[in-house]
Amino acid sequence: MGDSDDEECDYLFKAVLIGDSAVGKSNLLSRFSKDEFRLDSKPTIGVEFAYRNIKVADKLIKAQIWDTAGQERFRAITSSYYRGALGALLVYDITRRATFENVKKWLHELREFGNSDTIVVLVGNKCDLTNSRQVGEEEGKNLAEFEGLCFMETSALENLNVEEAFLEMITKIHQITTQKSLEAKVSNSNNTSNTTNLLVGKEVIIIDEVSATKQSRCCS
Repeated sequence: MGDSDDEECDYLFKAVLIGDSAVGKSNLLSRFSKDEFRLDSKPTIGVEFAYRNIKVADKLIKAQIWDTAGQERFRAITSSYYRGALGALLVYDITRRATFENVKKWLHELREFGNSDTIVVLVGNKCDLTNSRQVGEEEGKNLAEFEGLCFMETSALENLNVEEAFLEMITKIHQITTQKSLEAKVSNSNNTSNTTNLLVGKEVIIIDEVSATKQSRCCS
């Protein structure tokens, strides 16, 4: 696993964190990107983002994670940031049922403004607060299964499953992207007149705002 910004990356993946205000999105991101947690974390205004380099198989991926404001007054600002996102962590607070009930609203918005094949991980955060739980783990699993999502409960405070949730999303994005890269390479090899996405000695695949640049070799 690499974190140096100076390393040449094979892929740049854009993903978003979505969900109601105060479910812990910012602390999930800071725990993943900097291994930090702040009890005095303030609400996100508009959109913030962080990077982290991740090694998946033999590829170095720069994950660009956007942290979107959960407050309703910022929705017009942030909806445009769904475009180009290949992954999303949809977060609710297990101690506040209303945040779980709003999951379908967020999912509808993501599907309206985002890509049809966006990888979504449903995250029940603050699972360390067992005495205050209002949403059962089985409820989260059942909703995720019904909607075709991945699912995980996390605790940003205790750093439980935070890494795993992000890696689940990034790994699945990588699988889809390399498959599209392979399909594009096959298509280009069958049409020698199509040189739009080819450079000498390199393969360049553009998928929305996500670019992959590397020697012509794909992994399964």
